[in-house]
Parts: sequence; structure tokens; C-alpha cells
Amino acid sequence: MADFETFDLGPLVLQRGLTLPKAHLAYKTYGTLNADKSNVILYPTSYGAHHSDIDWLIGRDGILDPDRWFIVIPNQLGNGLSTSPSNLAEPYGLGRIPVFTNWDNVQAQERLLREVFGVTRLALVYGWSMGGQQALHWGALHPDKVAAICAVCTSARTSPHNRVFLEGIRAVLTSAEGYRDGRFTQRPVAALRAFGRVYAGWAMSQAFYREKLWAGIGFSSLEDYLVRGWEGNFLRRQPEDLISMIDTWIQSDIADNATYQSDLAKALGAITARSIIMPSTTDLYFTVADSEIETAQMPNAELRPIPSIWGHRAGNPIQSAEDQAMLRGAVRDLLGR
Repeated sequence: MADFETFDLGPLVLQRGLTLPKAHLAYKTYGTLNADKSNVILYPTSYGAHHSDIDWLIGRDGILDPDRWFIVIPNQLGNGLSTSPSNLAEPYGLGRIPVFTNWDNVQAQERLLREVFGVTRLALVYGWSMGGQQALHWGALHPDKVAAICAVCTSARTSPHNRVFLEGIRAVLTSAEGYRDGRFTQRPVAALRAFGRVYAGWAMSQAFYREKLWAGIGFSSLEDYLVRGWEGNFLRRQPEDLISMIDTWIQSDIADNATYQSDLAKALGAITARSIIMPSTTDLYFTVADSEIETAQMPNAELRPIPSIWGHRAGNPIQSAEDQAMLRGAVRDLLGR
């Protein structure tokens, strides 16, 4: 049985101009919505993740406390649960896959909150990686509806170097035997395994591997870590969905809309929410330097780097108590202890 709810979006006009005759958003909630609807935290999903992959940090002693807050995790478009290439009805799918943007995600999420729960203002948007991109989009697109933002290991606009990484892992999948005319005619097992191994080299830092931290989290060897921790992670997903989310990530830009017309400084300056921006000091594609440039242009934001050797995964630290403490402290600072 599914452990999530589904919100019917009906016909959905996408930012890039196509219309889906029928679309839906899969979501899960945690905690209880209070009477004045002032205790809502939105927690969007990251790359390749379903809500069940990221809800480990929700708990009484966790980073997000459901005893006090009503937490909504919307699965992003393209992730396999919400409308995605793997579940699109014809004429889409079968190589004719529309591009989903974070603008599309945020507009769908705004409708979910307003139409299902009657929520028009968020106490916090919390997000890691692609979830953090969505959080910053919320701050720019709906500044009057967001009180606070915690954006972890992410960016307001995908950087050129980050795009190089993304184009590389995209090429791993699209060069697979059986990929033609925008679709896979057979499951690309070898490409998915290679995809996981390439991703492992980017997601974790050099120091993580030098110090053999994989040995302390249940893996018997580096090869065991790569096979179970990375190949296994992406073998769970449909390759068309992985490519769709890469395309969303590549195009992520809070200024790419009619409101800001590609003026990133203007879009960053419009984010009035109290914000803590948290890059990892060893993240190889969302760097502290890039976050510093963006945070300086936000009027109510603090740059708070995570001093960690867990690389990009410092922002999703299920196995690092120290990094969890950093995130928990930031959320408490934003929401009040």
C-alpha cells in the first residue's frame, strides 16, 4: 500500500509551454496542522529521492519536530511518484518527455498547500540539494508566503561547473545501449551501475574516502560501499526519471521567469525570509564560494557553512551526528527554540 497521498492537479500548463492534460503531486504529511495554520514546514525532495528517503530527519529529537510542526513533503515532478516520465500518459512519454522546472514544482506545491490545507503562509521551507533549490524558488516567487528558509548544500542558480557534473552523469545514461529517440528500449543496468559509481566520486569528498568513513557505516570494503551504497541507490529508479530530474536541476534558476527576467541579483534581493544558507565545506559542486556570492545579495540571510568531510552528503547526514547537530541548530535558530 502507498504511504502517501495524491493531489490531482488537473490540466497543468508547464513553464516551458506544454500542457499536461492530467498531472498529480504525491505528498506525505507529518504532525498536526494547528488551528491558525501557522505551524507549516515545507520540505521538498532532493535528486532521485522519494519522501521516504528523506523523512529520517523528522522526529521528536530530529531536525524537524512533528510534535510542534506540521511538515509536508511534496515529491518533486519527475521523481517517479509525482507526475514523471515513467507514469506519463500518451502523447507524452515514449521519448516525448516535457521539461519540468522548479517553477513548475513551486506552483504545484503552492496549490497543494492552499487547496488541500488552506495554508497561505509557511513558517519554514527546508531543503537539501534540489530541495534547497525549490526552497529558494519559494523565497523569490512567493516572498510574502515564506517566513524562513533553511537551504542546505544548494544554489539559487545552477553554476557552470555544476552543469558540467550533470551533463557528465546524463551522458552516462544516454550513451547506454538501447537508448534511442529519447527513450530506453531496455533497462540500462550497466549504465545505472556506472551512473552510481560516477555520482559517488562527486557526492563524497576526497577526505571521506581517504579516512575510509564508509567502514564506520556498515560497509566491509570500498567496493561494497560502491555496489550497495551507490549502484543499489540508483538501480531503484527509472532511468527516464533520473534524466528528467537532471534536466530540472540544470535549468534551476530563481530568476528564470517573467518576474525577474534572468536578473539573479533582483531575485535574490526579493527573498525577504529569514534565511540560513548552509553549504558543506567539502561539497564538490555546491561550493561555499558560490553560496557566499548568492547569500551576500539576500537582505536577511546568513551564510553558515557546515565544516564536514562528508561532501555533499553533509546536507543529508543520516550517518553523521555532528552534521545533524549543525542542521538542528539552524532550524531552531530560524523557528525559535
